Amino acid sequence: EPPDTPKDFSCQTQDMKTVTCTWSQGGDTYLYGRHSPKYTLSEEFSQKTVPCTVSCSEQCSCSWDIGQQKICNITVTVENPLGKRTATDIFDVTHRIHPAAPFQLWEECTDTEITLYWKHRNKEVELFCQTEVLQPNGKVELHNSSDTRLHYASITLGGLQPYTEYIARVRCGAAKHFWRWSEWSEARTIRTKEATPSGKLDIWREITPVLGGRNVTLFWKKAPSFQANGRSISYEVTWEKLEDGSKPESLSLSSVHNSTRISIDNHSYRISIMAKNNVNYSLPSVLIIPRATGNSRKLSGSELKEEQVNGTDDGIFISWEPKHIYDSYVIDWCNFPMWQPCDFQWKRFGPNTSSALISSAAFVPGVRYNFHIYGSVANRASLLEKKTGYLRELPPLCDPSVEKIELTFNAVTLSWYSYPTNEPQSGFLRGYHVYVSPIQEDCSLKGSKKHILPDDSVLCKYTIENPEEKRYTVKHLLSNTKYKLVVKAYTGGGETPIVNFIYIDTPFNSNMLYLLVLLVLVPSLVAAICHWKMKWVKECCCPVIPSPNKSKVLSFKEFKIGSEKVLKISDCIPDVLAVDSKAEAQKL
Repeated sequence: EPPDTPKDFSCQTQDMKTVTCTWSQGGDTYLYGRHSPKYTLSEEFSQKTVPCTVSCSEQCSCSWDIGQQKICNITVTVENPLGKRTATDIFDVTHRIHPAAPFQLWEECTDTEITLYWKHRNKEVELFCQTEVLQPNGKVELHNSSDTRLHYASITLGGLQPYTEYIARVRCGAAKHFWRWSEWSEARTIRTKEATPSGKLDIWREITPVLGGRNVTLFWKKAPSFQANGRSISYEVTWEKLEDGSKPESLSLSSVHNSTRISIDNHSYRISIMAKNNVNYSLPSVLIIPRATGNSRKLSGSELKEEQVNGTDDGIFISWEPKHIYDSYVIDWCNFPMWQPCDFQWKRFGPNTSSALISSAAFVPGVRYNFHIYGSVANRASLLEKKTGYLRELPPLCDPSVEKIELTFNAVTLSWYSYPTNEPQSGFLRGYHVYVSPIQEDCSLKGSKKHILPDDSVLCKYTIENPEEKRYTVKHLLSNTKYKLVVKAYTGGGETPIVNFIYIDTPFNSNMLYLLVLLVLVPSLVAAICHWKMKWVKECCCPVIPSPNKSKVLSFKEFKIGSEKVLKISDCIPDVLAVDSKAEAQKL
């Protein structure tokens, strides 16, 4: 194939003496050896072939000395036996300056400034340079400068942080008729000098009453505004009694420490902590520890009721009642409350804040976190509120242990060991569930709710909503029946699956036996007596001739002969009067 026209043909110079032209080769011609493409360059104004040797790799290039010529018309010709192609570039050499990269960089530093120097090879050309500075936070800044000095150039970079590493490099272009930037110089890592630490440390304390005084554990961390500004940091802790102006005590700690414990008596104390580097101390951070009142409960805030708070996916939400007298608020907690040390943490808030979302990568479900909220004014802190909560509640770690079972024929009373409500659990204990069911059938006791197990069996469920209640009676049971039952504690995270049951047998109902005796034995006894005294019973209950004294006919006005009532013939008019025998008549 014939060759392609050279692409991106362009010429430039570094020093206005030597010109270099470059171009792209184009596609493969599939001709090799002596038939491969041949390149030649010519200058049209002088009608001369350019005396240069073409070399091609990724790009083709050719360089030569132009002498005093300033305007050039360069044509590149590529040909093979099947054809030829040309490309032309007309240019002013002073407009095609591509400087060499700056070299031999060095610097002079203070704590906030760097003056960077470099050399360049284009001494006859006035350059415009650009310095790239990589900040510690990854941000890149560009600074422009121009310098007409022939031997070296410089730029001063200000507003830098003390004792901080910066990475700088430089490139240049022609100040007049800018064509292209040079390549970047080698990057140089520069550290500014040390300075006095800026800002203050963020400090806090934990006070523990002991016999005759208090142990104060002091904590500190670098506040967002604090800068160490030095190579070696140490800490100076000073405490002094406020009442009598006694001599202060102090303690120096290395950079690996972020806490210490001191012992003080019950007087008021002023505690300050400063950071120190090789230059000077930082401003002091101050805490005032008030005089102990002698009431350890008040000092520890144990009289404050601990309020339950709820967790979210992002953290634990805390709110408090703000008071205008405080200039800031502090919340403290332990990231690992079951460990010692517990990774004590604290966070400060402004005077207009009344809520916060406390988050930590250490927070996990099922762990109870305790928070103390303090109001601070003039470096004196007062405990305002106490909160406790979970990132997410989980079911209880264990079930209550039933310690006593009281049985009757139709009820069972369960008593279980105290399930501690004040010890760390996997959730706030809300109450208990009692599950009951006959062994051979599903349960349907009066006053209960149905609970269906995974195997589709049905239990009766009773709910005790008071976590302090440790006793419950299940009623309406059947006598002489086998039952299974279990007591489960539940939290805001629910309860664990039912695994183990307690089995009971209700006793026989003795009242039924007594009733059976009354219904069977008593009538039988009466019948036997009646059979034994038949004649007497018959005479007493069903005589052949009734006694007149027991007849209603004797309800008339009484007429007695002796102790018996006598019926006068005139008192009534009989329909028929008959006398059975003389003996009976005589008797009457």
